[in-house]
Formats: sequence, structure tokens, C-alpha cells
Amino acid sequence: MKKMKPSYTVYFAGELFNFKHLIGNAYLAEAIYEKSHGKYLCMLPQDLEPRGRTLRAIRDHNLRTLLDCDLALFNYDGTELDSGTVVEFVLAKCADIPAVLLRSDSRPGGHGSDPWNLMSSFFPRTVNVITPSLAGYKTIMKRRHRRLDEILRLAGQHGSADAQCLCEQIATSCVRAFARVLGMEPVMPKYVREEVYHWLARMPGLRGNEKTLRRELERILEHKVKRGLL
Repeated sequence: MKKMKPSYTVYFAGELFNFKHLIGNAYLAEAIYEKSHGKYLCMLPQDLEPRGRTLRAIRDHNLRTLLDCDLALFNYDGTELDSGTVVEFVLAKCADIPAVLLRSDSRPGGHGSDPWNLMSSFFPRTVNVITPSLAGYKTIMKRRHRRLDEILRLAGQHGSADAQCLCEQIATSCVRAFARVLGMEPVMPKYVREEVYHWLARMPGLRGNEKTLRRELERILEHKVKRGLL
């Protein structure tokens, strides 16, 4: 009997405040699943069902999901990075979660070697995927439909097909980055990981019974150790 390859859960961090965000997140998550043959399962915050409807309940649920995931993908688009995404990235680094920073925005957003604020750079066990989407889209459009006028492009839905092709290219780059970051050794020493994960049960100020939260983080740590993630 053929042994199934292990799958990994990926926390998908990014904006979800307009239909372009929602559609783009969904397209990319599905393309990553397809290109990885089901190896990477993206957890979209827009699809999560928090235990309560308050802002704090939503925040707590997202942070707990992040800590529970095997890897994380952070959308680093915009001239100013989404503050919530940056907070989630820092928490992921505190937990030594393998991370991929994705930027498809061609606009400059920083003054260092990366196109974002340098305070988000140089973290260990992190891989960058930088792929300017507009240039990629133009290249696909010229290659596939060089002589189509605008009416034919709209009627034939060629624009969305080109966007899907671009999304698949970005997904392929993300899948390769996941493989790279999974191959990196954990940076958290073994002798501190229990204490760190006990601290992570308290540090974000998650609501709930303290013993229950501590057991939850102990379970998460045990899972990561068994899978060789820590």
C-alpha cells in the first residue's frame, strides 16, 4: 500500500477587508493546494469561525489558529504593511514557526534590502517570495492574447484567465518556499521550548481558563515536536 505524504497546515495571514482581498486569498490558497498536490492546507482567516463575535474573540481565535499551524504565509503587500499581519508574523517568530513572506506589490515599501520596513527583515527560519504581479500579468497577457481587442478580451473572460495563470505562478513559488523553510532547522533550543510555549499561553492575553490554555499550548508543542517542526 502506497504511503501518503504528510500534509501541513499553513496560516494564511493578510488583508480581508474588500472583495479583491477575499477573492485573491481564496484563489491563492486553492492554487497552493493544487500545486502542492494537497501537501499544504491554507487556513484562511476569512473562513475561520471564532467562538464569539466580539473583536477580541476574533483576535484570540486567529492567534490560536496561527500557533496551531505548522507553517505561516504572510502577505506583505502595500506601501505600508497591514499592521495585523505584522503582529501575527512577530508572534509566529516567537513560536519559531516556519514562515514565508509574500510580496506581489511592485511599489517600494522600505529602505533596506527588502521592499518593506527593515524591522520585518532578517528573522531566522523565514523565506521571502517577491514577485511583482503587474509585470507578471502583462507578460502573460502579451504571450497569450497579443492581438485581442478589449471587447474580445472581456467577452472571452481572458483577463480572469490571465489572472488565474499569474496566481498559479505565485502559488508555485510559495510551494517551493515552503519546502525551503521546512528544511531549515528550528532556532529555538530544546531546553527552553516548554517554557516558551507556556509563556505563549499567557503573553497574548488570550481569554480563557489559564490551565486550559496551558494544556492547549502543550498539545500544540507536542504536535510540532512529533513532526520535527521544533
